[in-house]
Amino acid sequence: MQLGLVGLGRMGFHMRDRLRERGHDVVGFDPRPEVTDVASLAELASALTAPRTVWVMVPAGEITRDTITALAAVLESGDLVIDGGNSRYRDDRGHAEALAASGIGYLDCGVSGGVWGRDEGYGLMVGGGAADVQRAMPIFDALRPDGDRAAGFVHAGPVGAGHYAKMVHNGVEYGLMQAYAEGYELLEAEDLITDVHGVLQAWTHGTVVRSWLLDLLVKALAEDPGLTGITGYVEDSGEGRWTVQEALDHAVPAPVISAALFARFASRQSDSPAMQAVSALRNQFGGHAVRRAGQSDTAHRTGQTGP
Repeated sequence: MQLGLVGLGRMGFHMRDRLRERGHDVVGFDPRPEVTDVASLAELASALTAPRTVWVMVPAGEITRDTITALAAVLESGDLVIDGGNSRYRDDRGHAEALAASGIGYLDCGVSGGVWGRDEGYGLMVGGGAADVQRAMPIFDALRPDGDRAAGFVHAGPVGAGHYAKMVHNGVEYGLMQAYAEGYELLEAEDLITDVHGVLQAWTHGTVVRSWLLDLLVKALAEDPGLTGITGYVEDSGEGRWTVQEALDHAVPAPVISAALFARFASRQSDSPAMQAVSALRNQFGGHAVRRAGQSDTAHRTGQTGP
């Protein structure tokens, strides 16, 4: 099958390779001349035979909106656009309606697999009409993991469902990563444990907590014991916030995902104003010792007790 692929970054570049290896004709466009196959979106459209299918793999938000608007101007009625980025599901209806005005179909596809997807395959969560999904199935089949045809793919529902499913997937991922990270820190803190890496590696086989994320943590520790080469500053790319917002909107309790999101916020503070306030309050009501700025040892305690 022929496919236009817009965005050849960390995932799009490897997706192009995987699709080509499986016999598909992929024409890629990216602003970077060293990776692109064509010079413009107009040239991309000209290189594809109608009816065209174009997969968009660019950052969510304004860049995605601008790309879809530009594609609407160069594609034709009967063509199909698939947004495989991490767009917010609430944006999908607007994208679909804008393209439908020109007779162009639209699917939203949540994609999981990261830089490993080229060899391992990608998990795909798709939203849109059944006919459009069926039309793009050769592409989905090539991208998802090899083996069981039902594995790694779901037509989750109408437009928006794919990105909603991926949003919740990423929220769950926040919680899983935080749990593994806290377990790692507890192991590091206990002198009885003399082989932290070995313990985590033992967990990767036969235990109920084994997973690919755990495998990756073990790999990271093998490459950098103690993780001394990186800081604890952790970004969030939006999906965790959106998941928590959806939990609020639906009155669904999500304490683990919420705590994992807030832990990322805490990681960015060299000195938390909130914890400074807690320290000041303990000193005010109970005379508890505080650590002054630039001081390495705690100040003298008054002997008072309290929280």
